[in-house]
Amino acid sequence: MNILDKIVAHKKSEVAAAKKRFSYMFLEESEYFTCPTHSFKEFLTAPDRTGIIAEFKRKSPSKGVINDDVKVEDVTMGYNAAGASALSVLTDNHFFMGRKRDLTKARLVNQIPLLRKDFMIDEYQIVEAKAIGADVILLIAAILSPEQIRTFAALAKSLGLSVLLEVHNLEELERSIESNLDAIGVNNRNLADFTVSVETSYQLAKHIPEEFLKISESAISNPQTIKELKQAGFNGFLIGENFMKEADPGKAMAEFVKEL
Repeated sequence: MNILDKIVAHKKSEVAAAKKRFSYMFLEESEYFTCPTHSFKEFLTAPDRTGIIAEFKRKSPSKGVINDDVKVEDVTMGYNAAGASALSVLTDNHFFMGRKRDLTKARLVNQIPLLRKDFMIDEYQIVEAKAIGADVILLIAAILSPEQIRTFAALAKSLGLSVLLEVHNLEELERSIESNLDAIGVNNRNLADFTVSVETSYQLAKHIPEEFLKISESAISNPQTIKELKQAGFNGFLIGENFMKEADPGKAMAEFVKEL
């Protein structure tokens, strides 16, 4: 069993417990549930923004604890001020030290799109994402069937959420594309063994239909890489660890952006 299998197995029990604690009706009574969402596409393509989806992440299974000394409000406001097009907030607790309230805290102090970064395996999590203040959800092709992707994406769109589909190879891309997606993210990190290579993005770029935003995820630590990815047709660049490993992630992003 690889790390992705372990995460999914744990997530199933986690979601089952959440359903017992908070009903759908409870989630739908959240103050955020009826709020309009921020457009992922609008912010990613805005000329005054960088295209960077800056991530708040305390820990990862591959690196261990990255940074647990900073506040989500401070980091995300720093990212926003540095020109982030969107903010990604890890909400998985067991493997990433994330919390659902991290996303809500980020929502209180930012008016740009928020991506709930988690392992979505149940419709409940999508309703929950809207309830805690998310604008965008992540669907990972490696852990979902094409039918699940269709169902989850349709539900997300009905709630006003944007949908980012994450793929790792051409097979996942070809079997998963459907009309309710907004963006295709190429994860340069192999979730089975956590090795990284930005070449994955270049290889898949030409296979992503033009109607979808193209996002490159992970393994981006150099501004030059973003320049080259833009030339390959990418609109967005998810960066987390490169900023989070610094004492002041927002400042680290601001310095990075100066070189763009």
